[in-house]
Amino acid sequence: MSKKWSRLLRILLSVGAASVFLFAITSGALGQDEGGDETAEDTAAAVVEDAEVAAFDAEAAVATVQTNLNQVWLLLAGFLVFFMQAGFAMLEGGFIRQTGVVNSLIENFMDACITAIMFFVVGYGIAYGSTESSLVIPGIDFALGGIDGTGEGDGLTFIDFFFQFAFAGAAATIATGAMAERTDFRGKLIYSAILGAIIYPMVVFWTWGGGWIADQGWVDFAGSGIVHMTGGIVGLVGAIIVGPRVGRIFGNPPSPSNFGLAALGTFILWFGWYGFNVGSTLAAEDPNQLGLVAVNTTLAAAMGAMGAMFYGYFMKGGKWDLGLVLNGSLAGLVGITAGCAVVTPLGAILIGAAAGVVMVISVDVVEASKVDDAVGAFAVHGACGALGVLAIGFLGVGELTEALGGSGAGLLMGGGADMLISQIVGLVGITAWVTVTSAVMFMGLKAVGLLRMPDAADEIGIDAYEHGASVWPDVLPVPVSKGGADAGGSAAAPATGD
Repeated sequence: MSKKWSRLLRILLSVGAASVFLFAITSGALGQDEGGDETAEDTAAAVVEDAEVAAFDAEAAVATVQTNLNQVWLLLAGFLVFFMQAGFAMLEGGFIRQTGVVNSLIENFMDACITAIMFFVVGYGIAYGSTESSLVIPGIDFALGGIDGTGEGDGLTFIDFFFQFAFAGAAATIATGAMAERTDFRGKLIYSAILGAIIYPMVVFWTWGGGWIADQGWVDFAGSGIVHMTGGIVGLVGAIIVGPRVGRIFGNPPSPSNFGLAALGTFILWFGWYGFNVGSTLAAEDPNQLGLVAVNTTLAAAMGAMGAMFYGYFMKGGKWDLGLVLNGSLAGLVGITAGCAVVTPLGAILIGAAAGVVMVISVDVVEASKVDDAVGAFAVHGACGALGVLAIGFLGVGELTEALGGSGAGLLMGGGADMLISQIVGLVGITAWVTVTSAVMFMGLKAVGLLRMPDAADEIGIDAYEHGASVWPDVLPVPVSKGGADAGGSAAAPATGD
């Protein structure tokens, strides 16, 4: 074969071999591509599934964190409300005479202790009892239904009980101030127990607990009527039945023993009120509501002090009265407590100013009626608590009141009279219940000789007679004698360690 043909044959063989090789590679690649497509689809599906699981886990984790945050906030708010007990003790101790400060301190302290036990055993069960069979009489679980912390949801109940107990303690302490310096200590222990076990919890059941008053479209966000008016009415009824302090000259009340203590107590109360009002959101979820309540609480307190101060200056002798300023700020706080989440900041200013003036007028009315309210408890808590409840009927923002189950906008906010009527109905219901039950309670204590301290105590003061102590023994020695504390005489109390 010639070289020419031999060369052509080698070229043809080379081209054929290359074609076979390329075909083989191409076929394998195509097979791999088809299998690869199936793997990519499976992978994409798995990624989507994993993303959905991750999203669900993240949502559940966020919900858990938010729930825990809400409960921590509720605990913190409860701590602030409980600290208000110290504020009440300092305020009352500063406003009354030196001979009754020790008694005031121990009574305020025991308010917290007795309320804790009675509200745990029965009060909370009444306040948040079942409404299935009746909106008037609750179904009761005693001692929190026997939960012990091992069941699911036990912790939420414990936290709610603690927060609500702090409110119950405040109601009891309000009454203590009105009846200061002459109430038998044994009677004090008894009426605090009854108030914490029955009187106050029934008011809560009818309102926050979903009872008949709430069913009327009534709104009291943080307790102007439920807590403060209740405590103020109990105090007024008690002051009437126990009678005035010996030597009390109406129109010329005793001077406060220590304005420093009173001012400290007021600052503590104002601070604690942020737990009282902002804490009543019951959750740390809605910044609009949290912010509105905090601002309204601040504005009303400030304006209450200013309203009382200027009214007192122009109407009561041209003096800048510290006592009116302190009680005026508390009046503003009480007045805004019901509507702090449903009125505008301008509405809060108006409520605070009105509360400051109403407080001063109420003090004068109680004094003219010859009722010895030692610290102006009814004027601050009773009268201004009622004012706060009624204010929603005039100044409530419809969208905000309806979110809380209310009847709509207030009369001055474009609504009709429905909201105002609902507020009046609830106000009358609470007033009737608290007045009647308090009167029965105090008259019963009086009948068995446990309401007022003995006459002998008036000679040496309730601190010396009931407790054998003086808050300032170096300035005001404890009267003693061989015949006992009630026999007269005077001697300096021994120093600590003697």
